[in-house]
This record gives sequence, C-alpha cells and structure tokens, in this order.
Amino acid sequence: MSLWLGYAHGAARGHITKSPTLAELDLPKPSYQEVLDRDGDSVPDVLRTQQNPIPPTAPVELARYTSQAFFDREMQKMWTRVWQFACREEHVAEPGDYFVYDIGRHSVIITRCDDGSLKAYHNSCLHRGTQLKPRGTLGHSPLIQCPYHGWTWSLDGSLVEVPCEWEFPHIDRDELALDQCRVATWNTLVFINLADQGPSLSEYLEVLPEHFRNWDFSGWRTSVHARKELPCNWKAAQDAFIEAYHTRLVHPQAMGTSGDVNAQHDIFGDHVSRDIVALGVSSPLLDEPLDDASILQQMLMGDAAVMGERPSLTEGESARGVMARNMRETMEQFGLDVSGHSIAESIDSIKYTLFPNLFIFAGLSLRVLYQYRPLGNDPDRCTFDILFMRPNPPDQPPLEPATVVHVSEDGSYSDVPGMDPGFAEVFDQDTAILRAQRDGMHASKRGVATFSAYLESRLRHIHNTLDKYLNA
Repeated sequence: MSLWLGYAHGAARGHITKSPTLAELDLPKPSYQEVLDRDGDSVPDVLRTQQNPIPPTAPVELARYTSQAFFDREMQKMWTRVWQFACREEHVAEPGDYFVYDIGRHSVIITRCDDGSLKAYHNSCLHRGTQLKPRGTLGHSPLIQCPYHGWTWSLDGSLVEVPCEWEFPHIDRDELALDQCRVATWNTLVFINLADQGPSLSEYLEVLPEHFRNWDFSGWRTSVHARKELPCNWKAAQDAFIEAYHTRLVHPQAMGTSGDVNAQHDIFGDHVSRDIVALGVSSPLLDEPLDDASILQQMLMGDAAVMGERPSLTEGESARGVMARNMRETMEQFGLDVSGHSIAESIDSIKYTLFPNLFIFAGLSLRVLYQYRPLGNDPDRCTFDILFMRPNPPDQPPLEPATVVHVSEDGSYSDVPGMDPGFAEVFDQDTAILRAQRDGMHASKRGVATFSAYLESRLRHIHNTLDKYLNA
C-alpha cells in the first residue's frame, strides 16, 4: 500500500501535488522566531534552528489508520525493529525492580540486575509459553518465576530452578536462559528494541542528545501518570497532539494566551521532529489579541501545582517575561540553577517527537512525556500515557514515581490526582474528538486525508518514516 495516493493511482479529485517551500507559504505572524526577537534575551541555538523540508502535499490513504492488514504490517515490520520508549529509570531503580512493557501482542520484562545493569526479556516462559509477569505491571521480585509450573530464572536471565528436574534429562540449562531484547537508556528514559540487529539507541536518537544538553531530566520524578485507552488508531492519537491547527475549535479557551497556527514545526531526520508553541501571546487568529495584563490573568497552560500564586504585571514587563521569572524562582526553590534559562525555555511548549511512540517536552514549566501504543491487535484502539515530571524536593531521598491512574474511555482527566485543571481540560478536549474521527474515517467514500502543507507536515513525516520500515 503506497503512502502517496497521487503517486500510486494519479491525483485524487481536488488535489494538486506540490512541494512548497517555507518561503512560498504565507504563514501567519508573528512567527515563533519573531516572538523570540521580542523577548530580547539569549536563547539556545537549538531554538533558533529552523529545519523543515516540507513533504509533497499529496493525499494520504485513510486505510493506513483503519485497515487490519496495514496494522498487521506495522506490527511485523516496524514495531519489531524500532527503539521505543518503555519506562523511566525510576521505575526500575533497584535490583529486582521490574516493569512490563506491552506493544500489541508483544510483551517485555525490563528489570534491574544485581550488578546495576538493565536487562529486557521476552515475557514468555521457555517451558510452555506462559507469561512470566502480568501485562502492564511493575513491582519487585528477586527472581523471575513462571506462575504455572514454577520454572525460575535469576535476574540475569539464567535458569536456576526446574521443578521435578528428573523429568527433563534432555535440557541444557545454559541453552534455556531467558530470551533477551535490546535495552538502553538516555536522559532517564528506558528504551527497548525487539530486533537483535540495527542502529544503537544513540544513533537512533539523531539530534536529541545534542538538543537536550541543557535539559537534563535527572532529579525529576514522575509526579503524575495518567493512562487512557482511546477508541482510535495509535497514529490518529498522535496526530491530535502534533498540530495546533485544531485549537480554534477544540481549545478556544487557549487562544488568548497561546500561539497556535504560528507554531514552528521542524523535521530533523527520520525519527526526530519538533513543534514549538509560544505561550503568553495570543493566537494570530484573534481579531483583537489580549494585552499583557489580560494574558497574565488568563494563562491556562501553566501548571498551578508548580507555579503557585499567579504573579502580577509590573510596568515595562511582558506577560511572557513575568511568567518566566516566576517559573525560574519556583524552580530555584527546588535547588535547581536555572538562572541561564531564557524566557522561551522557561514557559514555552517545546515538544520533540521520537518515532514511533514518544513526545518529549523540554521546557521548565512543561516537562512532560506522551507515549502512544497500539492496544492488542486492534487497529481502532490504542493506549495513551501522560507522565508529568517535577523536581525532587531538595535534600530528600528520591520520591517514588507516581502510580499509574487509569482514566476510562469516557472519563475525565480532572479525576486524576495532581492533574492541573487547565491541562485536564485540554486533554479531555483532545481525546473526546477521536471517536468521531475514527468513525468518519471508516465512513469515508474517497478514503483519503488532505493534510496541510506546513502545520501538518509532521503528520506526513511520520507516514514517510513508517513507509521506510514497511518497504525495507
């Protein structure tokens, strides 16, 4: 199945396939770079970087979201060959700690060994195939024991006990070590790869280590972890959080205090892309943008649990400057030296996408992870995890990561303990539209989607990278 329907079958009705450049597009003002200019402070070079080779504007087949056959190809040829975010190191901090990561029908046990190393094992007993640990669980166990007949392995994967071993004179214990998959870490995040061969994690991450040199997650714990099963394909769930084109209708409350259609979108390689949305400014779609005093009063995207009492605007200050100063002062109370952080780093939504299943926010006020995964073998369902990170209190032992809170399909994120009400409203709005999109995709006569040239360019980029795996 070809990605570009125009390439495979001729252009669909109403479509002209083009590859416009950024200079040819009449993008709304102010651009994100112009917002940085107005701030007047020094920002990291990575925020001044602009890189987007806009993909061709041909239509995309909706079967890529709805077809069982296409989903099966993804599971076989892509998900088994990519590095994918599984958990944070805090989830497997001590020897014996384990975390079960599930993707489709695959399941992997990640555990910390006695020597401090991490191992990842296929979650299947080598006796008769029983799952060794329940799907979606985490905990502590000094050994890995099958719950059916009791075959037992050490944390390093070696077989240490076979009940009634006289019944198995034909086995070689050394040959029955648990089957491993690759595991590696970066910036407190744990990744697994089901393929025995292929690029290392450091190669796969492309520009991320360089871009995150000033954004270290060490000392930040997971303070809120919400998980929701969504009635849509995993790519449709991602799409809802990649572009801000939908803000006007889906998040009207944010238009006075947040950029949207003037967000910056970058594509850095096959696996990494980025969007940056300026906060503390009004949408260029508003006829009358709010003044700084009104913006400061209506800021909805800051985390009240961290920001505390809203500061007031003083003469000569912008709303962005005041919010950034307040955020830096708050973080300094946690013992963090953030004196060199720019306004943009302090308050803006700086979101990197790592193909296929991870979004990473880099700023101080928005240090969040989004994770997307197919659910079982159903192309119409997926799992969406949100992990908020907060600094560990100074001079205290590291706190335990937050327990996963499951939000029902029709439930509200406002019921998640510790969830900021402003974020809860946004997440509810984003996920509420997905069932209608899924049903509309199945009802489509033309069977194609029409993505925009720039604002949805990173949706195309995901499909483009996906095709490289499917066609390899």
